[in-house]
Amino acid sequence: MSEKWKNKVALLVFTVPTLLFFTIIVFIPILQTFQKSFFDWDGLSTPVFIGFDNYLRLFDDPDFWVSLKNGLIFAFVLVVYQIGLGTILAIVLSSKAVRGRKWFKTTFFIPVVLSGVVVSQLWIAIYNPEGGLLNSIFAALGMDYQQAWLSGEHTSIWAIAFTNAWQNMGILLVLIYTAIKSIPEHLYEAALIDGSSFWHTHRKITIPLLSETYKFGLIIAITGGLNAFQNMFVMTNGGPGNISYTFTFMMYKAAFRSNEYGYGSAAAAILVIECLLFTILINKFVAREKISY
Repeated sequence: MSEKWKNKVALLVFTVPTLLFFTIIVFIPILQTFQKSFFDWDGLSTPVFIGFDNYLRLFDDPDFWVSLKNGLIFAFVLVVYQIGLGTILAIVLSSKAVRGRKWFKTTFFIPVVLSGVVVSQLWIAIYNPEGGLLNSIFAALGMDYQQAWLSGEHTSIWAIAFTNAWQNMGILLVLIYTAIKSIPEHLYEAALIDGSSFWHTHRKITIPLLSETYKFGLIIAITGGLNAFQNMFVMTNGGPGNISYTFTFMMYKAAFRSNEYGYGSAAAAILVIECLLFTILINKFVAREKISY
């Protein structure tokens, strides 16, 4: 009994500080955000309780539906680029036949450590409709495909999302690469003896065994897309008009530009619910069985 008690004490010593930190830094602010969403408040005067009026107004606001669509587009781009391309690159880099693997891994991770403002300014120059690198490439190839990438109604959010995906792809690349290296070698050796090709082996062995990594990666990519703010703030400031709005930008505009903290809190509450819903769905339908080697 004394040994069991010692284990419980050790468990409390290591978990209670973390739980307290999470409660103070994350859980309580979320509860306060939901509470403020039921008030008409400018951040200074006495809050006035208005019930669900902020939410009703939110659903009637055209910016809400634009923000919802843009958040989903952002999440889609991050999933396809960071997980899809990240998987292909990780599989290639895990092959011993590839030379300079350490150099490639370092190169792909460099954008992660750069400031988001620096990366945004870099891609603003690339997307520049007059003399920008992207339009110049199309012109050099003889393609009449000149675009105002950051001001076009149908290109702006895609261009911004790609910038974010490019910058942070190194995180998921490293995670997927590490997971691949943890798979026992004898599984690949058995596939090689059976005459399996390189890509067939990875399709049948590697990708199924990465389901737990994909679960974590999907949560990072989707919630990261829904929470996107910095890139559109620097690159387009939400414009032109509202074409590159997301919930975070809508929340920022309401709270810090219009001093409508209650309305901004309602937008933040919807964002929290959306992220929570996607996290629950991913946990429910991805990697439901524990992997064992």
